[in-house]
Amino acid sequence: MIKGFTFRPVLLCFFAVMLIVTAGCAPRTKGLVKDDVTLTKTGNALEDIGNMYRGPLYNIAIVAFENKTPSKVMDVGGAATEILRSIVKKAGLEPILLTERELREQEKITALEQTGALRRGKKDSTRGFEDIDYRISGAVTSYAEVEEGSKHLLSKSKTLIAKVQVDYALVDIESGRSLVADTGYGEYRKKTGSMLGFGSKSTADASIRDGAIRDALTKAMVRMIKKLNDEPFQSYVLAVDGDMVYIRAGTKSRFRPGKVLNVYRPGADLVDPVTGRVIGKSQRKIGTVKIIEHQGLNVSEAKLKSGSGFKKGDIVRTQK
Repeated sequence: MIKGFTFRPVLLCFFAVMLIVTAGCAPRTKGLVKDDVTLTKTGNALEDIGNMYRGPLYNIAIVAFENKTPSKVMDVGGAATEILRSIVKKAGLEPILLTERELREQEKITALEQTGALRRGKKDSTRGFEDIDYRISGAVTSYAEVEEGSKHLLSKSKTLIAKVQVDYALVDIESGRSLVADTGYGEYRKKTGSMLGFGSKSTADASIRDGAIRDALTKAMVRMIKKLNDEPFQSYVLAVDGDMVYIRAGTKSRFRPGKVLNVYRPGADLVDPVTGRVIGKSQRKIGTVKIIEHQGLNVSEAKLKSGSGFKKGDIVRTQK
């Protein structure tokens, strides 16, 4: 030790500086995987669309997403299915998981009925999923991770980037009509850095995979919500008692008392002369009803406003 000088303060200052440096070199992640997505702000867009959506509380069946990535990335299909379920819920709808087997069995019966090979019963097979209004199906078709790095005199950083491609479709369960069918892309970035050899290293991280999938599916859900907002509400007469009409709507419809709906009488099947498939039914407007009050989640009591002769099975639809 040199006279009049001590190393103790110097050492304390050195360790203090190193603590500050290493603390500043902790992993830095752009975006928040669980709540938001990358730099595109699509999480905010979904929240805005969800707040704007005022349609019925539809039940949305989610068919497990397929893993069609060339390298069969582990559990990427399962991750997409679970992430989509949370996104559907956040958008203001009710998600229901549907197995591929259940879907295929129902589609086979529907196809046989439409060709006339199987006789229709009291209830069309297209109305077989009584509690499901629409379904979303799809596949993850590509997934890749790339790493970018940069070095400076005292520091270096790495950015791990995940990119995903997803094919998806939104289908009306009853009619089989595809409302949306498209391909979506998602991206997520995670940046780590170090200084003077201190800091974190980039390692395998499932959160960047989930971030990229959430990005792609959130963009897809925004488009599907916009489409559902354009679709008219359609339901059926359950029973008639004098001038009171009970319809399948309820609080799930989100209609306020006083809402007026058109009533149509379904007619004969409309058959495509080329394919021989039933593509719809003829409909004739027979009057209107006004909702008085809701009787639970699925049933509403309405009063006859115009027309007559309503009966069980008549179609109820919102006015344009």
